[in-house]
Amino acid sequence: MTYEILIEKTAKKQLAKIPEPFLSNIESAINNLQYNPRPPGCKKLIGRPGYRIRIGNYRVVYAVEDNQLLVLVVDVGHRQGVYK
Repeated sequence: MTYEILIEKTAKKQLAKIPEPFLSNIESAINNLQYNPRPPGCKKLIGRPGYRIRIGNYRVVYAVEDNQLLVLVVDVGHRQGVYK
């Protein structure tokens, strides 16, 4: 059972700004969400719906729709600015 991954337009713009050594790791982590949308180390967010995973100093914020088998990537960025 694999989930479909959708990346919002704003998250795609944020991904385009991330330098390459980190970008490939982040893209790999996002692709792995299709097999396990709640991997070890993910945290449920407080104050807004969704989950987050850490990739070095970067964070990926996403929502999971289990009834539709969908992972929606909402926000990607450096840990200092991703939650604002």
